[in-house]
Amino acid sequence: MIYRKFVSKALISRLSPTALCQSAKLARRGTTIVMAMVFANASFATETTNDLNITAPAKTSACYLDGMSEQLQCGKISVPENPQKPDGKHIDIHFAILPAIKDTHPSEALLAIAGGPGQSAIEHAAGFDKLLSKVRQQRDILLIDQRGTGQSNILSCEDSEAISMLAFDDENIDVIAETEKCLMQIKADITQYGSETALTDFEAVRAYLGYQKLHLYGISYGTRMAQLYMRHYPEALATVTLDGVVPMQQSVLAIGGAIERGFELLMRDCANNTACHTQYPDLLADFITVNERLGKKAITQNVRDPQTNEPSTLLLTRSKFTGAIRMGLYAPAVRALLPHAIHQAAKQDYQAILGIYTLSADGLGLAIGMHSSVVCGEDIHRISDQMRKDAKESYISASMIEGLEKTCEVWKIPPVKDTFSEPIRSDLPTLLLSGELDPATPPNWGALAQAEMTNAKHLISPFATHGVAAQTCANDLIADLVDSGSVKNLDASCLQKDIRRSFYLNANSVEPLTMTTPSSAEDNVTATPVTENPISIVEDSTTSHVTDSVIDNSTDNATGADKE
Repeated sequence: MIYRKFVSKALISRLSPTALCQSAKLARRGTTIVMAMVFANASFATETTNDLNITAPAKTSACYLDGMSEQLQCGKISVPENPQKPDGKHIDIHFAILPAIKDTHPSEALLAIAGGPGQSAIEHAAGFDKLLSKVRQQRDILLIDQRGTGQSNILSCEDSEAISMLAFDDENIDVIAETEKCLMQIKADITQYGSETALTDFEAVRAYLGYQKLHLYGISYGTRMAQLYMRHYPEALATVTLDGVVPMQQSVLAIGGAIERGFELLMRDCANNTACHTQYPDLLADFITVNERLGKKAITQNVRDPQTNEPSTLLLTRSKFTGAIRMGLYAPAVRALLPHAIHQAAKQDYQAILGIYTLSADGLGLAIGMHSSVVCGEDIHRISDQMRKDAKESYISASMIEGLEKTCEVWKIPPVKDTFSEPIRSDLPTLLLSGELDPATPPNWGALAQAEMTNAKHLISPFATHGVAAQTCANDLIADLVDSGSVKNLDASCLQKDIRRSFYLNANSVEPLTMTTPSSAEDNVTATPVTENPISIVEDSTTSHVTDSVIDNSTDNATGADKE
């Protein structure tokens, strides 16, 4: 569930281009995205699990979480806000346990780490439960709200007045003034909410609950936290899965180039698909038309709110338009709608874009204060000239770095040490997952992270976007890794299955519009559904594409140690 009160809408509209998170809510909505043009909603049903063995019952209490009908176990620990001041202010770190169905490995758990930075793991319990259902058969799933998110002393900024995200002018924000107002609301030492400090909380929860070994699953920004765990506490880990990899050597602000790559792949995919190209022969020109039109003047229209169906006013700015395209690239079902949405927008019909924009208008549940503490301390100082160039030349992320630099002028966080960005040296069994179509963390980021891992396998799903395990058979591979403790014999052939969705050629289906003549409506001819052909990506200096989608640096050594 996404809690709107956690998000400063004024700030999130400017900072969300840097977020790497893959929202479970967005992914679920993606399967019914066309309906979002009228109503946007999602549901998640889970079966009740009986006869559960509860880990550490004296340290937890029964609880229920959003989207799950069964009784779970929740708890918290108290830790110093500043680890260097143990007698100073303390904050609570909240956790939840999805107990194993058959607890055959009581000394182990899988820790699932959310993305963002700024998402709550506990709020995404239903999504993690579905994703890791096979692992949960024999092991607990542990979720921890990272400090500054969810229930763990969230760094939230509430707007002083109600804001309609449809009518909101996101291009005329005084970023510095809004950031200053946000900072005044936060009663915390914002310098203590970076990744390395949060890692000590994770380890404290593990020790408190008595788990001897953790298996890690990190998604997006969560892969950074997982890699830091590999570096600092390798003895506590059994296996690691990194899904949508952010290498330590890479600033998340390099996402500008990744976004542009994902957009170009969409253009190529449509151009290589006969039906899509026939329906939208000038798709890039359509996009440029809308982008330039909105660059001159935002458009105001009376619309129905896709979430409430109430009459509303839409102020469509260029940044809202490009932001909708960017977020649509994350989920296969939404990606399949983008050519139609872009083409209709070129004809001044913005209903499809409105539906897509609404899906992420509330910021995907990011705690904006925590997000800023991480990015301003760990990434802003690593901006390179090439990153600036990529951002300025990008259709979609042109203003990203400028807005962040203004934020970090106010959100003064000391930069991390240079050693923070060194590659992870480890012989822990590590599975790295990349989606060829990922608009946030492309495959060459996974290859970079793997560089000095001696017991790792990097799998590239040729048809996945961001979050491979949620879209493919990779969730089965994670379960195999956890059970075997080795990456050596993982069978990745199932990743070759084409999971892409056929492109929508109208608002209702993937079939071409029925052709009729004025004289005889009975002569309608219904065409067959679109079948997509796999695209061919040529390897170049910036994109690592592996023909068999496997890079294997695995060894038989699974002891796990960072050899810095």
